[in-house]
Amino acid sequence: MPHPIRVLIADDEASQRSGLATLVSAWGMQAETACDGNEALLKLADFPADVILTDLNMPGLDGFGLLRRLQDSGDMPPAIVLTAFGNIETAVKTVHQLGAYWFLEKPIQPEVLETLVRRAASHAGLSAEKRNLERQLGYKGALGELVGNSPRMQEIFALLQQAGPSKACVLITGESGVGKELVARALHNLSPRRRGPFIAINCAALPETLIESELFGHEKGSFTGALERRAGCFEAAQGGTLLLDEIGEMPLLTQAKLLRILEDSKVRRLGGKGEFEVDVRVLAATNKVPEEAVRGGHLREDLYYRLNVFHVHLPPLRERKEDIDALSAALMADLNRKHECRVTEVSAEAAEALHRHDWPGNVRELRNVLERAVILAGEGPIGMKHLPAFLRAAPGQPPPAERSAGDDPDCIQFRVGATVEEAEKGLILRTLEHTGNNKTRAAEILGISLKTLHNKLKEYSGG
Repeated sequence: MPHPIRVLIADDEASQRSGLATLVSAWGMQAETACDGNEALLKLADFPADVILTDLNMPGLDGFGLLRRLQDSGDMPPAIVLTAFGNIETAVKTVHQLGAYWFLEKPIQPEVLETLVRRAASHAGLSAEKRNLERQLGYKGALGELVGNSPRMQEIFALLQQAGPSKACVLITGESGVGKELVARALHNLSPRRRGPFIAINCAALPETLIESELFGHEKGSFTGALERRAGCFEAAQGGTLLLDEIGEMPLLTQAKLLRILEDSKVRRLGGKGEFEVDVRVLAATNKVPEEAVRGGHLREDLYYRLNVFHVHLPPLRERKEDIDALSAALMADLNRKHECRVTEVSAEAAEALHRHDWPGNVRELRNVLERAVILAGEGPIGMKHLPAFLRAAPGQPPPAERSAGDDPDCIQFRVGATVEEAEKGLILRTLEHTGNNKTRAAEILGISLKTLHNKLKEYSGG
């Protein structure tokens, strides 16, 4: 291996931890210790262990819980379980059900443990090579939930592969709906922090009076309504990643406090007397051109330079239409699962219509169009009849706004003076007609529950 074997030791007995750490160091390996499963998970964020040595019986999160959490993460290093309470049933459960590499009963024989650690590390190396190969293959068309075969997306995938494992800040830019949060999640999943939390906060969605409380937390009584201590996003993201979306909408005073946190990794809650250290990777996103935001006084120049260690710019969908087919396939697979449909493909005519559109709402708009189409189609291919009217218009035809609503089967006309109840009834009945009286699909299109739809129909029937 290119680096010394890294071994994380989790044991609640200090003498056991120090003794094992001394042994591991004597074998020329790097050792890190933790007193329980929770501390072990935190240590793994900065110490990517090749092998874990863990006791089973520990206070807090025990060895069983630690292995379950690592198993659920899908990226568990080989674990050797050491316990003084071993038996065959425990051994079988730990090794086979929880994915441990081996099981040893205390007291251990150092030479046996050393052999097992080296074998486990070798196994981890082979698994890492396999995952890396699979990831490289995945970059040809997808990275996590990001999809694209275009040269520009391939360049972005390569940059994310380089930036992901680091601790550096990343500034993600692009129009609304291009998938900036998906980039942030990909960076998180490519990093050693992938077992930690991923927290996203939209700075534009919070009033100025609350944003600092959301970010930094507050103490009880620090302001009117602060009835108890509250942890902020930095505490919630401890050991993981924090995405600050729409960073240009953050108040300048708050930007100054953020800059200080990025410099010294210390946070003070509102109303707090002292600071505490945080271990959080910060990513930022904006749909504005950051240089223009700096010139306009919306983004501090020093904060911009601190965040812009890596810059990932996602192009709008209209500039990478060659990705539409791959995106459509990936979105349809997800939407089939969500709505329990069996849509197979987009017809050639419908695909051509998707390629003609400029997608001002980007991937988010494409997803909304396909969600509607998947619900309407139910199964088989998506055809032109499943697309909204603005996509069905042939080249050279006037846009739907210039045509009469009566000419469009997807439009409903209401007389001036119609009541809200009348309009609602007309919309519901027309949607049912459009879905062939499929109430489940109609409720999904209307954005209401099936129970609400049934109640409305009961009202209309006079029941």
